[in-house]
Amino acid sequence: MKFQRKSFLTFGQISKLMGLRQFLVFALVLTVAAGHSQTVRKYSNEFLSIGISAEGMAMGGSMVAGVNDVSAGYWNPAGLLGVGDKIQVGLMHAEYFAGIAKYDYGAIAIPLRQKDAVVGLSLIRFGVDDIPNTLFLIGPDGSINYDNISSFSVADYAFIGSYAQKLSVEGLSLGVNAKVVHRLAGYFATAWGFGLDAGMQYRRGNWQLGLMGRDLFGTFNAWSFGFTEADQAVLAATGNALPENSLEITAPRIILGAAYNFAIGESFTLRPELNLDVTTDGRRNVLVSADPFSMDPHMGLEAGYKNFIFVRAGVNNIQQAIADNSTSESWIMQPNLGIGLVIGPVKLDYAYTNIGNQAEVLYSHVVSLAFDINGRQQAAVTE
Repeated sequence: MKFQRKSFLTFGQISKLMGLRQFLVFALVLTVAAGHSQTVRKYSNEFLSIGISAEGMAMGGSMVAGVNDVSAGYWNPAGLLGVGDKIQVGLMHAEYFAGIAKYDYGAIAIPLRQKDAVVGLSLIRFGVDDIPNTLFLIGPDGSINYDNISSFSVADYAFIGSYAQKLSVEGLSLGVNAKVVHRLAGYFATAWGFGLDAGMQYRRGNWQLGLMGRDLFGTFNAWSFGFTEADQAVLAATGNALPENSLEITAPRIILGAAYNFAIGESFTLRPELNLDVTTDGRRNVLVSADPFSMDPHMGLEAGYKNFIFVRAGVNNIQQAIADNSTSESWIMQPNLGIGLVIGPVKLDYAYTNIGNQAEVLYSHVVSLAFDINGRQQAAVTE
């Protein structure tokens, strides 16, 4: 089956739980940012929507409310406070398309002032390496010279600096991200961009609530092209238009999340989480498609036994698909499964998931090893 993208918790309930003043200020920032942004290209910087860690992928990306470790620098920076007084490090390496595409992640979280604040730094790279450059394979006389083949990489990078702070309301935390995006296609094209994220988490009793604003004021990518005169001559001779320097803007996205921790007897726990992504760049192929706002729900469930073994499942990518040799559309969704083990300071996670969200047949096995450099679990290594 082939498909293409088209493009519960109320604000009132959140405001009562979070504290009216802090919530109104934060919601105002999100609203103003969404209202004043303009996009040049839909799905810009989509590599930042893939997700990180086997735990997060098994949960269908539903982590905004419950994340509480170094990976919060990606999911919701407010959750970095969950590291407590421990320095945590996260690493990830994943591959798909038979190893053609590589996805890497590394992060560190450092607590400040006796758990009142945490700073973090994350690095994400998604790229394809060793792509043949065949511009000069065929000479002017029509001869083929394989010695003229060189190689280049197409890669996207994100450098994310995070800061999380406890607020005066008990259980309420705020986090912000400043991110630099660098994208390149060999020496042909490069882009540099900058953007801001902000998130909140509120924990009260067994409830965990999250609010995340990504690319709050639009993340700007300025593209420049470096074709040589020889490159330009070949492109012109083959009827290819030369691209021009341009500005690409990623529109704001707001994510709402809620999770609840159930205790079943003394040994079992259950934590469902529901997230709702609200995009602002027009119609997308999601459950609620509208212009300019589309809404994409996804959910995850984690069952635990004595904080030793965890079983996870998640659902995301709810969208319409067109079957082969058919014009009719049907709703499909992406299921994800995972399991986790905690043995002393070591946490081992596994997920069966579609990393690139491209098709049903491209599922990958993702394994994460989690640990804390001071002896407690949490940082992630995926391969």
